[in-house]
Amino acid sequence: MSKLNTRKSIEEMADSLFYEKGFEATSFADVAAAVGISRGNFYHHFKSKDDILDAVITRRMNKTKEMLDAWDVGATPKGRIVSFIRILIANQTKIMAFGCPVGSLTTELAKLDHVAKDRAAEIFSLFRDWLAHQFKALGHGKDAADLALHVLSRSQGTAVLASAYGDGEFLKSEVVALENWLETLPNKQLVRG
Repeated sequence: MSKLNTRKSIEEMADSLFYEKGFEATSFADVAAAVGISRGNFYHHFKSKDDILDAVITRRMNKTKEMLDAWDVGATPKGRIVSFIRILIANQTKIMAFGCPVGSLTTELAKLDHVAKDRAAEIFSLFRDWLAHQFKALGHGKDAADLALHVLSRSQGTAVLASAYGDGEFLKSEVVALENWLETLPNKQLVRG
């Protein structure tokens, strides 16, 4: 395996293990074993656990940006918001087993008062700002930030409770309820003639 491929594999496995086991509970040895490399080879790529965490946060930010960019293509602002809401359904199995990857990591890092907690929270900021942009496009300029936080917080609450109760039907009903709420918002887009 090339040096670049080894590094990417380490980042991928660390990302998965941090999500499934937690950052604190995941060791160098766990990641090295999952990748199938020696600890010495592992240290060649990352000198500390914080270096791996930084790479995982960067990876998640890049994947989030790619997803948001993909949702922007060919959809209406309301359709884009629905795509965000439906990510709960798309990731239902993992959410029920491990919670939200962003919420889980940011909560854990906040509890640890880890230096990377604010950087991890930037992923939420990407979602918040993107959602606010969609609500602005629907004509909700002054309320866009509040509406974005409402959708973000409701989706996070849904992920936490679906995971806590292991209840997929709850998750699905909350997605429907959030979509129905979105439909009740007046469309304030300017009609151009």
